Amino acid sequence: MVLNASIHYVEKQLYVDQQPISQIIAQAGTPTYIYSLPRALANYQAIKEAFAALSPHIHYSAKANANLAVLRALINAGAGIDAVSGGEIYRALKAGAASEDIVFAGVGKSIEDIRFAIENGVGWFNVENVAELDHINTIAASLGKQGVKVALRLNPDVQASTHHHIATGHGKAKFGLGAPVIRDLLQNQANYPQLSFAGIHIHIGSQLHDTQATQMAMQTALDLIGPYATIRTVNIGGGLPAAYHPDETLPDLTSFAQMLTPLLKGYTIFMEPGRSIIADAGILICKVLYIKEQSGQRIAIIDASMTDLIRPALYQAYHHIVPIEKQDSPMVPTQVVGPVCETTDILAENIDLPATLQPGDELAILTAGAYGMVMASNYNARPRPAEIVVKEDGENWQITRQRESWEDLLHGEI
Repeated sequence: MVLNASIHYVEKQLYVDQQPISQIIAQAGTPTYIYSLPRALANYQAIKEAFAALSPHIHYSAKANANLAVLRALINAGAGIDAVSGGEIYRALKAGAASEDIVFAGVGKSIEDIRFAIENGVGWFNVENVAELDHINTIAASLGKQGVKVALRLNPDVQASTHHHIATGHGKAKFGLGAPVIRDLLQNQANYPQLSFAGIHIHIGSQLHDTQATQMAMQTALDLIGPYATIRTVNIGGGLPAAYHPDETLPDLTSFAQMLTPLLKGYTIFMEPGRSIIADAGILICKVLYIKEQSGQRIAIIDASMTDLIRPALYQAYHHIVPIEKQDSPMVPTQVVGPVCETTDILAENIDLPATLQPGDELAILTAGAYGMVMASNYNARPRPAEIVVKEDGENWQITRQRESWEDLLHGEI
């Protein structure tokens, strides 16, 4: 079931931990993101325990959700941060991350971001381009820095069993370096005197349910670094899945870890989960504006849209939707759409919602904690929603990002 220990009904009212959502929204309005810190921390701990035999260094992937309160809670629990831009590094540092616990990844790092990362002592670079190594080496030399740690990201040319938009390990993807390129770089490490080639990085995609492709990719990576005794760190990336559909069954984390353990024994292991930590800890609350019947279908027009949650429009992603207050009513297939002037502004198609649904009713879009607010936009001059966290005690909540105003949309313009 998509509902969980933190996002659940008490009698007929939907709660986040011990907080009734109706009471939060009465003060905060809609659309609004709500994140359960207890759920995020429980997910983090579950990954840590499942992979305990490998003693992994877990770096939370900030691109999934970079809310400062979320980052701060995970950092306080012991997580490092996986960042893919200078901005994410900046946010991680502001949230209290130690610079050495930040990994800087990304296929297109700018010169300015590389310099910022080196100046601030970021622990690792996951490198995806040969020219990037030249830039890191040159900037490190100009700053008098030596031993900058790099992990080469392998593109193993394997197709992960996931949506093609989130598969990153196949040969035509923009990510990583081919095995021949990595082999050549490892043979010519002396060309980069400021750098320490200390790791290999591999990430073949998100929402990975099948472990076979991961196992194949991992073996390729280990074969590459086998001749080099100085490379003792293997970054196995993220990709652990979250459940979006009530009928979805997730692979057992412990079994996945047990599959990798014999391969990785003796190495220092990094992991970079994001979605699997925060996705099911977050929901997007919206309000029904209108109900209409058209061409034999019922359409619910809500105050949230693709500007708040773009995944359904971008990936055809499924998000389950439930009412804040359960209704004693038959369920009717409903198209849930936003107000944005785009045909693709559809949050859900043919999803069962109460026949008695009417304007003013509030709905929860589930499993929205990852790749929601971080991908939000101001298209149609729409202010971005507020963000709220239910604190670690499960009893108290706070607004961690104010809802944008129309005035905010003009900030910085002439």
